[in-house]
Amino acid sequence: MNSITYFLFYDILIFRKKNKKESDIMNHSFPYSDSNKRYHTLDYFYKHKFASKVFKVSLNAGFTCPNIDGTVGKGGCIYCSKLGSGDYAGNKEKDLVTQFEEIKQMLLKKWPHSKYIGYFQSNTNTYAPVPVLKEKYETILKLEDVVGLNIATRPDAISEECLNYLEELSQKTYLTIELGLQTIHEKTSQRINRCHTLECFVDMVKKLREKKINVVVHIINGLPYETKQDMLETVSFLNRLDIQGIKIHMLHIIKNTALAQWYQKEKFHVLTKEEYVDIVCDQLELLRPEIVIHRITGDPKIDDLIEPTWLIKKFGVLNEIDKELVKRNTFQGKKINYE
Repeated sequence: MNSITYFLFYDILIFRKKNKKESDIMNHSFPYSDSNKRYHTLDYFYKHKFASKVFKVSLNAGFTCPNIDGTVGKGGCIYCSKLGSGDYAGNKEKDLVTQFEEIKQMLLKKWPHSKYIGYFQSNTNTYAPVPVLKEKYETILKLEDVVGLNIATRPDAISEECLNYLEELSQKTYLTIELGLQTIHEKTSQRINRCHTLECFVDMVKKLREKKINVVVHIINGLPYETKQDMLETVSFLNRLDIQGIKIHMLHIIKNTALAQWYQKEKFHVLTKEEYVDIVCDQLELLRPEIVIHRITGDPKIDDLIEPTWLIKKFGVLNEIDKELVKRNTFQGKKINYE
């Protein structure tokens, strides 16, 4: 039995014991909501965990990526921007404290009694010697009202030494590791130049969870030539793993990327808003209710966006997802088999 098969078998046994039964869920509008939402939002999760409004402050710590510098690949993932998919992170020319305080001051004007999570977003944020990581992470942890860290990285960029340090860090603060996966399908993974295997990803989830470190997984809907079934299979696979959250992105094609060059040549199909909403609602139905939905749509910068232009109206997309869930009379986890 290989590691993926073993891990999935183990998780199925564990989660059959842990999951709420569907009959329990049906007694509420949705058990992880105190609003009209029919999925487990990050806002709800933070509010109930910390008894406060909590914001993630996106930071650029100046890291690079093993898929850029030639360690595992060159050029990076084909959709990745020049800012390492951290387009809303701070300015890396400024120190981390300055980045953090500039964003915090803007938030304080509207939410004066909030808590904060430092979000190391740009590029691969475990790709450095542990002493470097420690200095950067713990600089943010020392700041007032910081209750945790989110660290975005790749499954092939966490050394054993780093893993041990992360375990130590998780005992001092609320720590979440965000792992990029995007798809479980090897053919697509090769197309987008991910340069790591599904088995590598599964093994790292297992290692992190053995150390009781929270895991959030990034996936992308609308990757070139993937079908709706492909996207649903990715979510079904993740639902059987011991993950605590998921980020669902819509593929967006931005200027000056390898993806943009490919699109100009082939004009592959880009999901319409209606297709995206339909797929996301199907995916939510397949996810355990306790999995927190950290993101449910893309959020590109308008000036850099080529397609799809409907992503510009983010709240319109969110509203359409809410309306479709109501129309279906459905919710996150509706189609899980609890037998």
